[in-house]
Amino acid sequence: MQELLTALGRGFKKWIGWKRLGVAASLLIIAFAITTLVRTLKGVDTGVILTALTEIPPGHIALAALCVVCAFCTLTFYDFFALRTIGKKLVPYRIAAMSSFTSYSIGHNIGATVFTGGAIRFRIYSDYGLNAIDVAKICFLSGLTFWLGNLVVLGIGMAYHPEAASAMDLLPPAMNRLIAIGCLAGIGTYFVWLVMGKNRRELGQNGWKVVLPSARLTLVQVLIGVVDLGFCAMAMYLLIPMEPSIDFMSLAVVFILATLLGFASHAPGSLGVFDAAMLVALPEFSKEQLLATLLVFRVLYFVIPFAIAISIMGTRELWLSVVIPWQQRRRLNEGFTAAAQASTPAAMPRPVERLEPVKRLKSRG
Repeated sequence: MQELLTALGRGFKKWIGWKRLGVAASLLIIAFAITTLVRTLKGVDTGVILTALTEIPPGHIALAALCVVCAFCTLTFYDFFALRTIGKKLVPYRIAAMSSFTSYSIGHNIGATVFTGGAIRFRIYSDYGLNAIDVAKICFLSGLTFWLGNLVVLGIGMAYHPEAASAMDLLPPAMNRLIAIGCLAGIGTYFVWLVMGKNRRELGQNGWKVVLPSARLTLVQVLIGVVDLGFCAMAMYLLIPMEPSIDFMSLAVVFILATLLGFASHAPGSLGVFDAAMLVALPEFSKEQLLATLLVFRVLYFVIPFAIAISIMGTRELWLSVVIPWQQRRRLNEGFTAAAQASTPAAMPRPVERLEPVKRLKSRG
């Protein structure tokens, strides 16, 4: 039996591989989401969508925008926490904040966040002496923060309101509650595993090892992820129509499941996947009202941060490639000019002609 499993494992790695399996799963999720979205949007009236946009209270939009700002402020601690965990304490918070914000905003909108976000992080952190291994560790720890926060909120939400996920995963509420308990049990087992170790736990091999945070710091890590998701879900909750009413916990469960599906699809901005999941999971709302809500949320959470992140990276690249070299050339030229002036002998002062005594002698003669 063991030989058969070993042979199957080798065949899987040779002919399929985890990378191809991940690509196939992403394409399957995207295809299913597009099919569902097209079927769901049949008969939607664009005029009703525009009317629904005007019915969203401006105060709710402003509060949702504030929640998005708070969410991205919390997001900056993903990289800052990871940097302190791997011992890179010389990188200041402002650099960690810029890296976390730009890598997430640009990577999530372009797609394939693991690669695009990692490339942006390497571009920023390489100026501070970090190599590719350090950046890989930061990406891993930031992803761990994201997943820990998701599992905690999803576990609590599905255990409290298992019916909220049934419309999306088509499972009975009892099964969803078991899944939620399993998520929370997995988190608890992880904490026990961290506590039982004599030293801080390590993951990796063959020269690539990342030291995990202690149990106490993992609580901080979980808190960062939970607060981030809480602000995002609150932004969506503020934009959702007030009728029919829905409690925050149910919406949070639907929001997190839709976010995870979009994240797993690697689609640019989770476009189509996130929207289809929300439309399927919230059938009590009219399609036009929900589409208006999703449109405003996309502008606040995807479009505006993406534009800001592109502007930040563009300005940074312009500064590094044009302004700093120009300043260096100017300082170099000033140094050459100063050196040339120092090496040139100073002009000797012209002697003063003493004419007065001569004139006096002539007058006496």
